[in-house]
Amino acid sequence: MSSGLASAVQFAGSVPGSILLILGHALVLVCICSDMIRLLSVPRSHRRYVAATVFRTLALPAIVIMAASVLIDVASGAWQNVAAGVFILMTVTFRWRNDTDEDNWWKGKGKKLARWLRSRTPSRSLAAPAAA
Repeated sequence: MSSGLASAVQFAGSVPGSILLILGHALVLVCICSDMIRLLSVPRSHRRYVAATVFRTLALPAIVIMAASVLIDVASGAWQNVAAGVFILMTVTFRWRNDTDEDNWWKGKGKKLARWLRSRTPSRSLAAPAAA
């Protein structure tokens, strides 16, 4: 085992590391529960809109947290935790990648954020200054 993974396992076993892992797993749980609420809610309802927004917001951090947790479990040899973590990781990733038709706050925000960013940055002139 490399020294980086050994130190990660050692940190995960400490009190601050355990607190961070617990908070990370709570975030994953909120993400999964919001997806379940979204699935069980009436289409085009406010409850479904909020649940879809929460899921879309927390899905990427949940994937990163579960990947780190699985890596720590692999390094420590906790194979049952690895199996459960990989299942959760693949489930959240699958739901995040295949959830494209949902109405949520993030829908259309990419273009709006790009437009806002362009308005905040100085425009670049295509014409180069004349060389003397």
